[in-house]
Amino acid sequence: MQLRYLKSLVPAQDGQAKVTAFAWSPNNAKLAVVTVDRVILLFDDHGEKRDKFSTKPSDPNNTRKQYQVKALAFSPDSTRIAVGQTDDIVFVYKIGEEWGDRKTISNKFLQEAAVTSMVWPPDQPAFIIGLANGKVRLCNVRTNKSQPLYGSDSCVVALASNPSNKAIISGHADGTILRYFFDNEGTGLSHGQVVRHSCAPYALAWGSSIVAAGCDKRILMYTPDGKITQQFDYSKDLDEKEFTVATSSPSGHSLVLGSFNRLRVFNWAPRKHTWEEGVPKNIPNLYTITALSWKRDGSRLICGSLCGAVDLFDCCLRRTIYKNKFEMTYVGLSQVIVKNLQTGTRVVVKSHYSYEIQKVSIMGNDKYIVAYTSDTLLLGDLKSFRISEIAWSATGGNEKFVFQHNNVCMIFNAGELTLVEYGTNDILGSVRTEFMSPHLVSVRINERRVRGVEENKKIAYLVDLKTISIVDLTFGITLATISHDTRIDWVELNETSRKLLFRDKKLRLYLFDVESQARTTLLSYCSYVQWVPLSDVCVAQNRTNLCVWYNIDCPERVTMVTIKGDIEEIERAEGKTEVVVNEGVTTISYTLDEGLIEFGTAIDDGDFNRAVMYLESLELTPETEAMWKTLSQLSLESEQLHIAERCYAALGNISRVRYLRNLRELASTEEGGFRVKAKLAVLDKQFKMAEAIYLEQGYVEDAMEMYQEMHKWEDALRVAENKNHPEMELLRRNYFQWLTDTQQEEQAGELLEKEKDYMGALQMYMKAGLPAKAARIAITHSDISSQTDLVERIASQLVKGGLHERAGDLFEKIDQNQRALECFRQGKAFRRAVQLARFVFPKEVTSLEEEWGDHLASQQQLDAAISHYIEAGRSVKAIEAAIQSRQWPRVIQIVETQDEAVAGKYYRRIAEHYAQIGEAGQAERFFARSGDSEQAVQMYINRGEWDAAHKVAVTCMKTEEIAVLYITQAQEMEAKGRYREAEKLYLTVKEPDLAINMYKKLRQHDSMIRLVGIYHHDLLTDTHLHLAKEMEGEAQYKGAEKYYIEGRDWKSCVNMYRVADMWDDAFRVARQHGGANAAKQVAYVWSKTLGGDSAVKLLLKLGLLEQCVEYAAETGAFTYAFELCKHPSMADKLGDIYLKHAMHLEDEGKFAEAEASFIKANRPKEAVLMFVHSQDWDSAQRVAEAHDPGSVSDVLVGQARVAFDAKEYQKAETFLLRAERPELAVKYYKEGNQWEDALRLTQEYLPHKLQEVQDQYEVYLSSGAGGGRDDMLTPAKTWEANGDYNRAIEAYLKMTIMQSTDYSLLEEVWYKALELALKFVPAKAQAVGNTVAQRLAEISRFESAGEAYLSIERYKEAIDMFVKAERWDRARVIAREHAPQFEQRVEHEYVDSLKKRGKAEELANVDVIAGLDLLANRGQWAKCLQTAENEGVEVLNKYVALYSAQLLQEGQPMYALNVFAQYGSSPNPANFNLYRRMCSDLFLTESFSSLTAYKTWSSLRDVLSSLVEKIPDNKEFSTLLECAHLLSVRTSCAGHKQLFEIGVKAAVAMLRYTNYLIPDKTFYEAGIACRSIGWNNMAFVFLNRFLDICDAIEDGNTDMLDHSDFADTDIPYDIMLPEDHSIQEDEREEAKEWVLAVSMDQRVQQVLNTDERGCYEASLVNIHTSVTSPQCILTGYPVLRGEVVFRNSSRVANKDDWNVYVMARKVTHSVECQDVLSYLQQLTGAPSNPSYSFQ
Repeated sequence: MQLRYLKSLVPAQDGQAKVTAFAWSPNNAKLAVVTVDRVILLFDDHGEKRDKFSTKPSDPNNTRKQYQVKALAFSPDSTRIAVGQTDDIVFVYKIGEEWGDRKTISNKFLQEAAVTSMVWPPDQPAFIIGLANGKVRLCNVRTNKSQPLYGSDSCVVALASNPSNKAIISGHADGTILRYFFDNEGTGLSHGQVVRHSCAPYALAWGSSIVAAGCDKRILMYTPDGKITQQFDYSKDLDEKEFTVATSSPSGHSLVLGSFNRLRVFNWAPRKHTWEEGVPKNIPNLYTITALSWKRDGSRLICGSLCGAVDLFDCCLRRTIYKNKFEMTYVGLSQVIVKNLQTGTRVVVKSHYSYEIQKVSIMGNDKYIVAYTSDTLLLGDLKSFRISEIAWSATGGNEKFVFQHNNVCMIFNAGELTLVEYGTNDILGSVRTEFMSPHLVSVRINERRVRGVEENKKIAYLVDLKTISIVDLTFGITLATISHDTRIDWVELNETSRKLLFRDKKLRLYLFDVESQARTTLLSYCSYVQWVPLSDVCVAQNRTNLCVWYNIDCPERVTMVTIKGDIEEIERAEGKTEVVVNEGVTTISYTLDEGLIEFGTAIDDGDFNRAVMYLESLELTPETEAMWKTLSQLSLESEQLHIAERCYAALGNISRVRYLRNLRELASTEEGGFRVKAKLAVLDKQFKMAEAIYLEQGYVEDAMEMYQEMHKWEDALRVAENKNHPEMELLRRNYFQWLTDTQQEEQAGELLEKEKDYMGALQMYMKAGLPAKAARIAITHSDISSQTDLVERIASQLVKGGLHERAGDLFEKIDQNQRALECFRQGKAFRRAVQLARFVFPKEVTSLEEEWGDHLASQQQLDAAISHYIEAGRSVKAIEAAIQSRQWPRVIQIVETQDEAVAGKYYRRIAEHYAQIGEAGQAERFFARSGDSEQAVQMYINRGEWDAAHKVAVTCMKTEEIAVLYITQAQEMEAKGRYREAEKLYLTVKEPDLAINMYKKLRQHDSMIRLVGIYHHDLLTDTHLHLAKEMEGEAQYKGAEKYYIEGRDWKSCVNMYRVADMWDDAFRVARQHGGANAAKQVAYVWSKTLGGDSAVKLLLKLGLLEQCVEYAAETGAFTYAFELCKHPSMADKLGDIYLKHAMHLEDEGKFAEAEASFIKANRPKEAVLMFVHSQDWDSAQRVAEAHDPGSVSDVLVGQARVAFDAKEYQKAETFLLRAERPELAVKYYKEGNQWEDALRLTQEYLPHKLQEVQDQYEVYLSSGAGGGRDDMLTPAKTWEANGDYNRAIEAYLKMTIMQSTDYSLLEEVWYKALELALKFVPAKAQAVGNTVAQRLAEISRFESAGEAYLSIERYKEAIDMFVKAERWDRARVIAREHAPQFEQRVEHEYVDSLKKRGKAEELANVDVIAGLDLLANRGQWAKCLQTAENEGVEVLNKYVALYSAQLLQEGQPMYALNVFAQYGSSPNPANFNLYRRMCSDLFLTESFSSLTAYKTWSSLRDVLSSLVEKIPDNKEFSTLLECAHLLSVRTSCAGHKQLFEIGVKAAVAMLRYTNYLIPDKTFYEAGIACRSIGWNNMAFVFLNRFLDICDAIEDGNTDMLDHSDFADTDIPYDIMLPEDHSIQEDEREEAKEWVLAVSMDQRVQQVLNTDERGCYEASLVNIHTSVTSPQCILTGYPVLRGEVVFRNSSRVANKDDWNVYVMARKVTHSVECQDVLSYLQQLTGAPSNPSYSFQ
């Protein structure tokens, strides 16, 4: 957003004259301004003052006006203005619509406190005010009452509304910001506090965010729920003052805040969702800004100040001019003001959803506007100012807009028509259609009111070329679909949408009644048709006839007038309707009967009396007769009987006139009401309605009488029967008698049939000559069908009457099937014949199917005949029928089932058909199958599909034949002038050269160049140049120029024009393609061909005289240059030419001639310099003395420079002194590093610069540019020798690492400075020492730095330096002797140093624990544990635990086990979790059954055994030891067949400990083990349990586990589920499949094996006696008998298992088995080499 100052509406005053309030009217036409004088000034939208009026105090008797106007607000209609005053009142003034209207008070609202702020939402009948007591109230101007909205205890300082004006916020003096919603717009927020701001929010606005600012100079942006999104802090800006006022643009995308002399602008960036600060508007001497207001259209901002200034600013993001007709001002991202530059009208286009407007276009003869956003589309009528915004997805700009209708815009996009009603923000409707011509779509939107219909919005459009659809847009329903047999080219609804006219391509005009769905043909050869505006009259032209339908409800009534021309249009104005006819030379107008037209309007308006008056004034014609009929029907519908009677009288229908007159008389009676309604219903033939009326009133006889009068006896009987009338039987007899009397035997028969008198009914049907109905009765009643004579008589009549099928049914009923079949055949009832034959005569079925097919073929029902021929096996007939019926898919289907001998006859016909209808793919396929692919090639050639033709030709023709074919075709095309097609053919057979030659012969060079560029790109440039030269030779210079330029040889083009003496074109080409320099050269050559004055005139015309003069001089053509300079305008240029001439001569060594030219150019100094450069000093001296005395010194200086370069310093110095330039001598000496001579000369001739030169010398030395160490130290030593110690110290300290990288030298020099300071300048010793020490530290000379600090008694710093130098002994001495408080610190530093350097051994000598920690941290665990072993068990156990914990953390439980195995397991409870974790990880990762896992389990067993010995009472680790032992027994049995059962028992026994082991793995291993030795029952139970546990793991709980299988066992129920499966998925699936398979095996039962106790065999507890049996030390099974007892232990073993295990060890010499037995020996005292037990 940019603010541009426009004008001052009110000038500033000398003193304080505060502007207190502004208000813009909603219609943007008025601006109200009020200042401290309490007078309201009214300005127009251009800022011109138009009116004013004074305000009034709340107390009329108070003559002293001691109040202020604090707030203004316009009403939504802009005719009233509310004025809020500090004397506790709000006045509402009515100011009118025009300037100067009388101002009156329409409302006043007394308040309990001063009004401080005000907001009037544009769509509310009330305004909101804020009071000084903190209350916010609503003032309703309709009721003249105010009511509280909400309140606070703190003064309201500001009010603001959101961009949609659906909510307000109020700022209070305590910083509180409160919100109130009229409509929360789906935000879900409620009324209440938003936030408490840091100060009183005097500057408060609500745009895209809530913005608050005040005296703390901070601007905060809040969300509607109070969250801070951004902050701009100006509290540190001294030029910024407090913020006093804020306003938001109407779109909410821009903010302006006022302070002192400044307006700060902020713009919303929607893509970033942030506020960006714009360039602030600084206004000097404006002082504090007291009021701001934004115009409602966003184009202007008004600003008021403390001194009374009112300034108007223009606000816009950008401004563009559209087609020089419209000015578009973007006042915000989502708002554009479109101004018509011709009329001055303005339209505001604004996105209601705050989307950024991306593009704006004016369409439809500059009457309509279209604007795009990212998600919506805005459409508007610039005349009526109605704007719509609809949701619209990006379509790439492919939509087409039609603005033919005044109320609706039609948008076509991708086959969809969308309708948008102007002023409505919803899509009116959408339909699918491909036809976007305005003549094929008709839309009517409330163009004429229809009685009883509030919204009449309908559309008629083409679904396809032959189908019209009529849709009610209000309800979105299809009212009618009209199918036509010919293409439709014109469609139009009438204005009431009740009638539709449409015309087809055969010029036939049709009328369609939407309500009755009736279609009527109105006219043939219709060349023009149109509805007369504002009526239902239709005008059309039929050849030379003008046809008018004044009453479209009677289409047969048409008025025809002969005309000689064509109708152009219909004009209706000033009560007159004319049809304009163009008769060639003149235009004739035919006037229509306005009375007849007005009749239709009166009918539509329901004014029947006016319609009668119109008709009475007209003669009775066919048109007026139709109108009388229409009026009669409408008057009857509305029960206006006198109107209807008049209509029928006019029509001559006397009977109806009498009937209606009787009704009018009946209406005057008491019972006339319902009787009149009933008789009117009878008149309208609505007998059911009349019946209902009578029955509602209880007049049953009247209803029956009505039906009898109308001879509707059935209805009379129905009424009597429904009402149980006592005369019902009499009525039925009367009805039968009436039927017989009137010879209605059929109805009499039906009556008898209903009464179940079937024989009587049959007789009646026969008498009536209806044998079919008689046959039906005979068929359905067996008692009748058994009467043969009667049946024969019926059948003969049926045959005689041609009703063979009914006769066949009758014969079939009496089982005469042969006769029935013959009847069916004779009657062509083949369906019935086939049905009968299938059951009775199956051999006849095929012949019947063929006959059926022949019959259908004879009836031209060929498509139906196909199926019957197929059923009959007559494929050839089926194919022929399908071909004749053009059922080609069926033809293909049948042909493909036939033998090749039959099918081959039809392939070509099929192919020719598909070629004819354009389905080339199918045609190609069947041409190929017919063996005639050449026809397919020809087909494609005829279609112009050369690629497809070539593709087919390749498969059936030789390459040479293809080439000949295509080239021949191409030559034919070429001869016919179809060059593009010829080119394509040449290219298809890869003969681009022929195409190129073709274009060359035709001289179509562009096409030729195009092909060369594609196929001979390397020759493209040559071709361009060849064509150019060819055309040049033919004098076609323009064409040659084109190809020269495209060949990038513009120089040849210029040369061509030069040779042809076409200098204008040569100059043009050179300027366009060669640039200014080339144009200058051409102009120069051109001028030389002219010479003299002509050349000068030419160059003046081209504006190149000066450039050509310079060019001549540059090229050495000085004679021509001097000739051109003769022109007076070039007099000033002559000197420059002489100068360039002189320089040219100088370059050629012609110094004497050059001297003369320099003199002529008045540049003698240049001549002097020339001789100086050539070191011709005498000539230089001569010229200088003669022509430029001031240059004499330059000559001497030049000689001096040469002498200096030759190192003839004395001679050079002499020359410079002669030239009085000693400063140059000093400069040259300095440049030559001759500083002594420079100082000497300076002291002698320039003493005032001596100090400057000395300083430069020092800088020179300090820069390192000196010759060496002596040069750099010379000044310092000099000052030291002279006793100037301060300067000597400074000089020594000037030596830094920038001057020297010799750190030893620097150290020496800096120490010298320190020594001087300590000896001679003690006052500076501390500073110098500190500087020297710091510098030494910087170059890492820490020890020297420490000595420096020590010399100035900075002990702490000295210690630090010695520590850094790792001089620990020196640091300890200084700390001990001078700073004991640092001794401990030195030691800590020493230890830390050892740690950092990794000196673990040295550190251990100082601090063992620290050393061990260092080794542990560095991962040197072997060294750490080795060292810890020497420090005792406690230290060792600590680091063993730490190392094990690390290994477990890293997922290496096996390594942790090895550590415990090597160094022992500590009984420290702190290690218990490590043991648990180690066991758990090993149980999870290691195999339970593999022999390779034995090492793991035996190690774990030994570690746990050692641990249990130390803590024998710990049940948990004893159990884990038992698990490890059983696992070691299990794995030791692996690989030994004789031990399989012992291993399985160990696996089963481990189930006892599933609360310690991994449950799913334990059950899986047990189940697999049992299965391996054939224990299928237990395998089934255990694997089933395993699968249940897997499901529980996936569910995350054990609630669904079934424990019934383990109810009487010691297997625990309470198990801990692992986080994930421990068994792989493929193994789980294999187990599941086995369980499912075994579950179907009757031999396998879901039970556990039991022993002699009747208990689960692995259970230690007897469930019957609760006795616990001892556990086998080898298998874990209970020992019931045959036990092996050990001497030193209470443990036992099962004798059988023990013997098997011992024998296996002896046989296999298994190391693992020996290890197990060794462990048992240690545990029980058994011998290490045990033997069989016979006990």
